Amino acid sequence: MIFESRMWDELEPGMSAELRRLLTADDFYVFAAASGNHNPVHLAAQDGDGDGVKEAVAPGIFVASLITSVLGNLLPGPGTLYRSQNLTFHARAHAGEELVARVTVVSKSADGCVTLATEARRVGDDALIVDGEACVQAPARRVRYEELDVPGLIVQRHRHFEALLEKAEALPALQTAVVCPEADHALEGALIAAEHAIITPLLIGDPDKIAKAAKEVGKSLDAYQILPALTHREAARMAVDLVNEGRAEAIMKGHLHTDDLLKPMLDKVRGLRIGRRFTHIFVMDVPGVPHPLLVTDAAINIAPDLATKVDIVQNAIDLAISIGIEVPKVGVLSAVETVNPAIPSSIDAALLSKMAERGQIKGGIVDGPLAMDNAVDIGAARTKGLRGEVPGHAEVLVVPGIDAGNMLAKQLAYISHAEGAGLVLGAKVPVILNSRSDSSMARLASAAVAAINYHYLKGTMR
Repeated sequence: MIFESRMWDELEPGMSAELRRLLTADDFYVFAAASGNHNPVHLAAQDGDGDGVKEAVAPGIFVASLITSVLGNLLPGPGTLYRSQNLTFHARAHAGEELVARVTVVSKSADGCVTLATEARRVGDDALIVDGEACVQAPARRVRYEELDVPGLIVQRHRHFEALLEKAEALPALQTAVVCPEADHALEGALIAAEHAIITPLLIGDPDKIAKAAKEVGKSLDAYQILPALTHREAARMAVDLVNEGRAEAIMKGHLHTDDLLKPMLDKVRGLRIGRRFTHIFVMDVPGVPHPLLVTDAAINIAPDLATKVDIVQNAIDLAISIGIEVPKVGVLSAVETVNPAIPSSIDAALLSKMAERGQIKGGIVDGPLAMDNAVDIGAARTKGLRGEVPGHAEVLVVPGIDAGNMLAKQLAYISHAEGAGLVLGAKVPVILNSRSDSSMARLASAAVAAINYHYLKGTMR
């Protein structure tokens, strides 16, 4: 698109220009970040029309900026300088609505000032949102340029986790055995999830240490049951017994080593085995990615063989389906996208892909080997000549081993600003794994994913 200014002597009363803009909630967050005005953030959480539904309400000054865009880009165009403006706001605009901003030349004066009538209306019902008058200095010389290459922006909102939290809060609270919440970070995650009615925690561990942790985070334990256990082994064993007795529907890791938590679950007689290997899945909310991204296995299976990878893939597909991905697209990662006998992960990837074709892995579309770039970027996939539904569109990333998985998950978290919910599947109930460095959102999301998965498998969400 070419932008070209109109100089003073070319302007005549009655000349007009307009532009249309579809409003999004991200527009308001970008405006808040750039202006330092955080009112849009508060408006985004309001019930705009009193119908009980929270809607993202456009800040008035943002709507006014659409008029500025017409003045600066179209009429008079590039080089225009503001002298004065007055506005009257008549109605609210919301995310998802389309507005048309229009300016019309009213008069011009010998000193180069041009007066224009301005307005913004909602497309559809023609409702007037704002109107007023602007006085601008018309460009003194002609300016012409093609559309500028403005750097792209990614809003660091975690919209996928927000949606999962909303879904989980509508479900019955999950009875959750919290094992050794004896440090502030371990206890706080459970209590935050309880405050959101996602879980009902059963706190298992040393009562004195749990009370000390509660004091450190400023939380009361009056509403929660504490089950004394003086050792980590005893606490983990008690959590397994609660599941087997039907008193717990999930297990949450507290302040203990993962091996100590999982060992009693793997007991062949009294454990929680269901015939599959235990596998860990990160559900990642990556800003700019239009869907949750699942990474597996990044925490349990160190160097999985093919049989273990079958369970890794199947568990990930099942979890992806439970959180709303109807037919998960699974990319099995390697260093290359062709089978190379010298790279074992490429052979495993090809076998997993063929096993899915033959129905040995069910519910998703599996493709591999894929390098990371052509698993998630359609341009990279097309450059390599890759076709199919998975290349460039993978929703589940299966890594060769724990090293690659751990690095990938932490790169997404610390460089790409992702949040990650951690869950172990393969047991009778979901096992929530939180890290000491997890944010409140990550802890909440882990509990939310566990609740959604549990109730989905129980059939309450079908």
